[in-house]
Amino acid sequence: MTDFVLGISAYYHDSAACLVGEGKIIAAAQEERFSRKKFDEAFPEQVIRYCLSEAGISLAQVKAVVFYDKPMLKFERLLETYYHHAPRGFTSFQASMPIWLKDKLFLRTTLQKALKEIDADVECPLYFSEHHLSHAASAFYPTAFEEAAILTIDGVGEWATAGIHHGKGTQIATLSEMKYPDSVGLLYTAFTYFLGFRVNSGEYKLMGLAPYGRPEQAATLRQKLEKELVTLYPDGSLSLNQDYFQYSTSLKMIKERKWQQLWGFGTRQTSEPIAQHHADLALAIQQFTEEVVIRMAKTAKELTNSRNLCLAGGVALNCVATGKLENLGLFDHIYTQPASGDAGGAMGAALAFYHLYLQKPRLLTNGYDALHGSYLGPSFSEQELERVVRRSGLPYQYFPEFSQLTSAVADHLVEGKVVGWFQGRMEWGPRALGNRSILADPRNLEMQSVLNLKTKMREDFRPFAPAVPQESKSRYFESERPSPYMTTTCLVKPEHRSAVVPNFAEADITIKLKTTKSSLPAVTHADFSARVQTVTEETNSRFYQLLKSFEAKTGCPVLINTSFNVNEEPIVASPSDALRCFLSTQIDLLVLGNFVLTKP
Repeated sequence: MTDFVLGISAYYHDSAACLVGEGKIIAAAQEERFSRKKFDEAFPEQVIRYCLSEAGISLAQVKAVVFYDKPMLKFERLLETYYHHAPRGFTSFQASMPIWLKDKLFLRTTLQKALKEIDADVECPLYFSEHHLSHAASAFYPTAFEEAAILTIDGVGEWATAGIHHGKGTQIATLSEMKYPDSVGLLYTAFTYFLGFRVNSGEYKLMGLAPYGRPEQAATLRQKLEKELVTLYPDGSLSLNQDYFQYSTSLKMIKERKWQQLWGFGTRQTSEPIAQHHADLALAIQQFTEEVVIRMAKTAKELTNSRNLCLAGGVALNCVATGKLENLGLFDHIYTQPASGDAGGAMGAALAFYHLYLQKPRLLTNGYDALHGSYLGPSFSEQELERVVRRSGLPYQYFPEFSQLTSAVADHLVEGKVVGWFQGRMEWGPRALGNRSILADPRNLEMQSVLNLKTKMREDFRPFAPAVPQESKSRYFESERPSPYMTTTCLVKPEHRSAVVPNFAEADITIKLKTTKSSLPAVTHADFSARVQTVTEETNSRFYQLLKSFEAKTGCPVLINTSFNVNEEPIVASPSDALRCFLSTQIDLLVLGNFVLTKP
């Protein structure tokens, strides 16, 4: 009899569920893709129903449901923090207590009630994992590593804000932890807020803004940062000067008047244009964060003497930091869980229970990992796709041979068309990886601004990722390492870079935005970096064939690959979602399986 384990993450942000059975990851997705509510924190009922359907089982056949952290420990931290800072924070305490007493403190009852909505006759055994153990398990167990150092870094779990662990076989041992309120994740989030981006979702915007900063000015700002805000220790741990923060006592991250006095300008409003001093400060905190990650990784190496490193937690999604870490050569292999944030905790909770509690063996894969290319979400039959196509009333073509389809789509891409690409199972994690993607020609000088402003409807400084066949990566980029999940960056090779103004690094943001930086201008960032996705025929044969078809027509095997959504909306999950996005944007072509739709 198969032991199925269901992992759940919910009630904070990025609600998700994952089903594990027979030593395999069967299905995983975020609730936002089904509810269409960005960063949905609700109980992931729709995802659970999908996971059970994918496995062909009922809830009664699930051996255990595992929540990704321990609410009682979080409540303990909350009470101790309020007590320590009393009477400051009473307003926040008064606001949060009813929520905790009504829902979160008695989460077992809340979860059981929610599970009853799926099957009223089933009483599922319910367990709770620790937050950073869930992160560590999500990163280590899917890999092909028999043993590895594991580094988990985020804002805060129960008490821990970062952890160094050692995975060996089916066991995970925690060797060192950093505790709240000291947290590089919370520090980065504070700068995210100060620079005018949304907390817990805008951190990647700050990372994208950083290369437009000027290194000399950023170095000065970083000195001030380390003098006033934070003390960094050799092992990567740090201590935050709480005189500048108020996340412990209120719903705000920072003491805004003190930050204004420190930096010489106030909190940027969302509608306020981005100025050069914003980019300079973004670069300062980005470089500081990279140093923290590198020091922690060196400590993990010293503690474990491992050749392998696994990364998880929200800070692990800082692909620039992981790219710098890879370049050090400290580890032979570095693996980042593609859903490193709280959503990934659902997968980790299920895997931790399966291997640690049930003591089930790992089925070590011979490939990259056990995530099946991260294609763990729902797929749709040709009949389902055809129904959506016919109901749309739009002009369309059907290609019985996939090679005919890729040739026709490649022709459109060469003509400068923007293509919505919907194939197979939906991706797990925040990145589109060739199944729910918007694709375009990276050689097109205008494509970055066209996609940002007219299609994705987002800030013009935001970079786009290139997708390339694994065997062709080293033709354009200074790395041969696989990067199937866009979890790291690397530099475009010098021979593909364009001539730029002298001392380009110190140029201001307007010059960097307007300068053509390489022969692939739409995917080359201001510092000549790119967040590359490598594609193999084994993991995604359809996307791989399209890349090869585009190469056959152009000599270039690279395509822009960005997520199939617009700003502030989740990535599309169903063909109906894809159709709505297609009709509401300036996407020129929609490919649903072997159907190609155009606009009148």
